[in-house]
Amino acid sequence: MASAPSNSLIHATMDHLRRFAPFDRMEHDHLVWLAQRLSLGYYAKGEVIASPEQGVASRFLVIKQGVVQGEQDVVRAQEDAAWLELHEGECFPLGALLSKRGVTSTYRAKQDVFCYELAAADFHELIHLSPPFQDFCTRRIASLLEQSKQIIQAQYAHSSSEQQSLSSPLSAIIRRDPVTCAPETPVRLVLETMHALGIGSMVAVDNTQKPIGIFTLHDVLNRVALAQLDLDQPISSVMSSSLTALPPQAFAYEAALEMAKHGFRHVLVTQNGKLVGVISEKDLFTLQRVGLRQISAAIRGANDITALQHAAGDIRQLAHNMMAQGVAAEQLTQFISTLNDLLTVRIIEMECLAAGLLDSALCHTGFCWIALGSEGRYEQTLNTDQDNGIIFQEPEGTTAEQVRIQLLPIARRINEALDACGFPLCKGNIMASNPQWCLSLGEWKDRFAGWIQRGDAPVLLNATIFFDFRPLFGKHELAEKLRIWLHSTIKENRLFLKHMAANALANQPPLGLVRDFVVGEEHTLDLKLKGITPFVDAARIFSLYAGAGETSTIRRLRASGAQWHIDPATMEAWIDAFLFIQLLRLRTQHDQDERNVPLSNKIDPDSLNDLDRRILKEAFRQARKLQATLEKYFQF
Repeated sequence: MASAPSNSLIHATMDHLRRFAPFDRMEHDHLVWLAQRLSLGYYAKGEVIASPEQGVASRFLVIKQGVVQGEQDVVRAQEDAAWLELHEGECFPLGALLSKRGVTSTYRAKQDVFCYELAAADFHELIHLSPPFQDFCTRRIASLLEQSKQIIQAQYAHSSSEQQSLSSPLSAIIRRDPVTCAPETPVRLVLETMHALGIGSMVAVDNTQKPIGIFTLHDVLNRVALAQLDLDQPISSVMSSSLTALPPQAFAYEAALEMAKHGFRHVLVTQNGKLVGVISEKDLFTLQRVGLRQISAAIRGANDITALQHAAGDIRQLAHNMMAQGVAAEQLTQFISTLNDLLTVRIIEMECLAAGLLDSALCHTGFCWIALGSEGRYEQTLNTDQDNGIIFQEPEGTTAEQVRIQLLPIARRINEALDACGFPLCKGNIMASNPQWCLSLGEWKDRFAGWIQRGDAPVLLNATIFFDFRPLFGKHELAEKLRIWLHSTIKENRLFLKHMAANALANQPPLGLVRDFVVGEEHTLDLKLKGITPFVDAARIFSLYAGAGETSTIRRLRASGAQWHIDPATMEAWIDAFLFIQLLRLRTQHDQDERNVPLSNKIDPDSLNDLDRRILKEAFRQARKLQATLEKYFQF
């Protein structure tokens, strides 16, 4: 009978822990093992629970009741020293325990606090006993994200149960060994083989299995039947030599993007130059029914704004479908941006044709339409306005003003057409139809030079999106020349980067001291301004100093991380945090659209479930850590 109270306490402890990650995923026996070794600690309001002065971390703590504040000198929230707030069910100090070092923050009881406590030696033993516990401790935000994703997919089970993952490597999608032929094989034999095997394509290869051409069923009508080709002709006379190849480790969504960009129906899979498989549109989308290539084909074939308006609606519907099917945020924003690029390019082509400029030197070699902001970073969501500009080269004997006068009316019609297709005119007038952003290459250099030399906060606040420029149409070399000049100029101006960092650090993630979050009007958080922007700003600064040519936030972080020797695990935690906020933005806008309310980036944190609320708080903490690293590197 003496053991009954102890058993009751263990079961009560287990029931309490099961409400929180990672304990909700641990095996029963491992949870019992943990509960048997926990002690309960009490800390009065204001008492220090853990600090750097205490030396190597000696215990793992889980908050049972109360609130714990983390204080750190590097990053401060407003005028208070607290930079994070931990609530019931949250654990600390994982990093210190895993590294067997002291904590870097001071953890203090904000109010009376009770904590479950586990000795460091038992913590490390539990790491080896329980895979879910190990996964959570070593990949905390990634582990939480996976739980959230599973919940989302369960909510959309009716549409995602048959979903083929776009995150699958191509090696997992290849259905059969490739069927090939020699380039001299007669067309008749190729057609007979395709019919007998029920395949839609045949790849011509040389004697080393290197692909040199492809013939598809789509080619039969245009190149054989209508052309009344002699079927004894070699396949090399009708095959296409424009090939797109990806390695087996590339992802399905990369193949889908290639199909959308170029209007292809097949992508070759090659290893060391040799053909190992063929991925068709059917392979990717038979189950998904998302029609990515159909939308891109409709855009390419559009001859009026009405057709493009329908295509723009299809893009939004496709985004909704993919959102419901659990497609990852990084992939989804790339799909949206790629299709929006195609739509924009088609509008530019149509307006240049209407103005009689499509075949002119000015249209194809004299100017470049550039995307700015989120489109320039491939990070557009369902709610996006226009940010664009023009770089041009003055033909010999003309002035910049003369070229501008010629281009501005066309740019205005392009901006208006984009508006008609669901991309609202920029409220800040950052558009190519504004004379301020329709500039010669020399004028753009002068404009950037002015920003760099001044470097004051108001200027930088308005200029940051211009550093994300990406060429869309026309002479891409103009944008590349500007980027090369920009990187060399910034490299020599460290004071500008310091000002840019200070400007970025002024925008603190909304972690609260009284509650979990600092909310704005109508009790909402702005997921774009306060969530995404800290990551975007920091990645931009790191990338500019590193001279990297990437424009997307994730690629900028990874490229800069290698150059700055930032711990890969830390880098991936930042990226996971960024992607969760992007996912939350997309989900929010998807739900708003379903409810037929205006799309926005604002969310009431009280509307989130406990898991998403916890991940969002962790994501904001990662933003703070990224800002701390930014401040450390740019204090010169």
